[in-house]
Amino acid sequence: MALLLLCQGAAAADGNPFLPVIGTEFRSALPGAKQDKVVVRQFLLQRHPVTNAEFLAFVSTHAQWQRGSAPGIFADAAYLSQWAGPLDLGPRALPMQPVTRVSWFAAEAYCEAQHARLPNWYEWELAAAASAKRRDARSDAAWRQQILDWYARPGVSLASVEGGSANIYGVYDLHGLVWEWVHDFDSLLPADADPERFCGSGAQNLQQKENYAVLMRIAMLGSLRAADTGRSVGFRCARDAQATP
Repeated sequence: MALLLLCQGAAAADGNPFLPVIGTEFRSALPGAKQDKVVVRQFLLQRHPVTNAEFLAFVSTHAQWQRGSAPGIFADAAYLSQWAGPLDLGPRALPMQPVTRVSWFAAEAYCEAQHARLPNWYEWELAAAASAKRRDARSDAAWRQQILDWYARPGVSLASVEGGSANIYGVYDLHGLVWEWVHDFDSLLPADADPERFCGSGAQNLQQKENYAVLMRIAMLGSLRAADTGRSVGFRCARDAQATP
């Protein structure tokens, strides 16, 4: 428990603390070729996606990750292109909006600087299965519909983080704001899978076929390369925790 409190306290000053997500045996929605039931250990996850202000503080002290400085093999040409300049957010990137157009490499570097890491898929999926009242709300049709409604909306300006309700762990915005990098994003699809075809026919291989929104996220992440960025792709960090529930 001491480690848990230490990890939370270390990040609390910046307003984005690491919160405990209780570990459990978990039935993943990954295609049948993947492991069905997995054991996810308790871990710590940031309360909201990393914001523009938080990422600006990072690049201010890690100049190699500023726009125009990151090598092309680590970030594509659109990296942080919504910012007015390398150290200037400008009017199109508000401080409390989630940072987007960041590559997997940049997200990993940010988390490492916070003595953290990107969550793996099973960790993210476990945390994202929670509603405000239930640790696993995937059987709740109304909750699933809320998520699908977000996917159906046309692209609009990003809202600020924590604009909605937290889930049972106190974590915000796992749905309804941005897509999020995970550490093992490139291992979610079989090596020979075509993400475009997978999104249409791959539902046959899902363990919970009714959770189509999860399939969409798997297909999207599986279509990316580590240097890619996207207008709606952000991230948050995780940490290991030794404390038991």
